[in-house]
Amino acid sequence: MRRGWIFLLAILLAGDLGGVPPSGAQVMEGQRKATFAAGCFWGVEKIFSKVPGVISTQVGYTGGDLRDPGYYDVTTGKTGHAEAIEIIYDPAKVSYGELLTVFWQWHDPTTPNRQGPDIGSQYRSAIFFHDETQRALAEQSKRLLEEAHVFDGPIVTEIAPAGPFYRAEEVHQQYLEKNPFGYCSHKIGSPRIRDVLSEIAVK
Repeated sequence: MRRGWIFLLAILLAGDLGGVPPSGAQVMEGQRKATFAAGCFWGVEKIFSKVPGVISTQVGYTGGDLRDPGYYDVTTGKTGHAEAIEIIYDPAKVSYGELLTVFWQWHDPTTPNRQGPDIGSQYRSAIFFHDETQRALAEQSKRLLEEAHVFDGPIVTEIAPAGPFYRAEEVHQQYLEKNPFGYCSHKIGSPRIRDVLSEIAVK
């Protein structure tokens, strides 16, 4: 919540309150798309942008009912949208299973509507799948982690079909690249996560 008030002020000063129409990145031949939500999208984007095989990333809002949401709308927690990242990747260089492993490693999937000090449904943990293969791998990864009791509590991560993705205001895009000392609540989790998911990391 702390981060929300600081950057609501920044957006107000920039005069950039509105979202933009759905702007899912164009997927070229041989490329694939993945969409995740894992708390503050600044940190999530920074993490995934460093993964070899990831071609591009953008942050935005998805999973809710309001059309063309802006940051102010989403911070109310009433739109149903999550702060999310849309990834375009080369499956010849990085598998979807590897992206799932990174997703599980870098956030706490046991805290409902919360990551660290950020509280609200917009900070929920979610995997938005784009096809049946992604759905099956997402569900398998969650099941393997639950069966191995890697986390201290139940996994609350939502697994749902990908819907319209609304690109966030430009102040949020690659935010931590432009502001390397900016706020981020993400940290690497247990090394057991990668061990447990080793069988899907190549899929």
